Amino acid sequence: MYRRILVPLEHSSYDRVIIDHVRQLARLCGSSIVLIHVADGWAARNQQSLKLRESEEMRVDRDYIEGLCAWLRGEGFETESILAGGDPASEIASAADREQCDLIAMATHGHKGLQDLLYGTTANGVRHRTMVPVLMVRGPVGGRPRRSFAP
Repeated sequence: MYRRILVPLEHSSYDRVIIDHVRQLARLCGSSIVLIHVADGWAARNQQSLKLRESEEMRVDRDYIEGLCAWLRGEGFETESILAGGDPASEIASAADREQCDLIAMATHGHKGLQDLLYGTTANGVRHRTMVPVLMVRGPVGGRPRRSFAP
């Protein structure tokens, strides 16, 4: 059913929720997995236009996503990783098209009402920018943990 699944990661414990879900789905469908992290700090957003070197934040993010990619390969999955910089929703939607993914699977925080207005939602932005189906899996309730997922 799904040949290539794009999995946006945010370098937090929410990543475990979506990776656990996608591992089961990819195994069932025989799908390859494309991991993407969009660094959205100032250096990441301006790296190409200003010809900046990769920031420390981006180096840490690259190590993280490549480590997860290697772990998934060790689990028997065909996996690739992408580190992008800029607006997360736009970069995710563009990567889905460019990488010919037929599903975007992402964890959501489950904000409601005013929190959505204050914080915005990448998931909402992605679903408005793509024609690729978007699977949203709810992350843990009660805040936004910032520690990374380590397999």
